[in-house]
Amino acid sequence: MNYWLVKSEPETFSWDMFVAKHGDHWDGVRNYQARNNLKLMKIADQVLFYHSGEGKEIVGLASVSKEFFQDPTSDNPNWVAVDLVPIRKLNHPVSLATIKSTPELINVPLIRHTRLSVMPLEKSDFELIVKMSE
Repeated sequence: MNYWLVKSEPETFSWDMFVAKHGDHWDGVRNYQARNNLKLMKIADQVLFYHSGEGKEIVGLASVSKEFFQDPTSDNPNWVAVDLVPIRKLNHPVSLATIKSTPELINVPLIRHTRLSVMPLEKSDFELIVKMSE
C-alpha cells in the first residue's frame, strides 16, 4: 500500500463537497510530477485530503477506488485522473503550521515541494499525521 496527499482549494472543491458526492475523479492536474504520482496510485492506497489556499490544513482521509485513466477534463491523452472515495473526516484538522513545527515531518513534500498538488508520503509520516489528528 502507498500513501499520498492531495491538495484542493476549499472554495473550489472542499472536503464536504467531496463527501457529498461520495467521492469523485481527481482530475484537472496539469503538473507533470503530480501527473506521474497519479499514475503510481493503486486501488486502496490511502490519501490525505489537504485544503490549500484558505485553511492550509489536512482535513480528511480518502482511498483510491480506481487507478489512472484519461482525464475527462482534457483531450490530451497525457493527462490522467484517478477516482478517490472518502473514508472519514479527521477528528481535528492538522495545519500546515503544525506540520512545519513537527521535527519528524521536516521532509514531508508538503513543506519541501509546496506547489505540488499530488504527492507521496512515507508510511511513518502518514501515520504520524493521522495520529496528530486524533
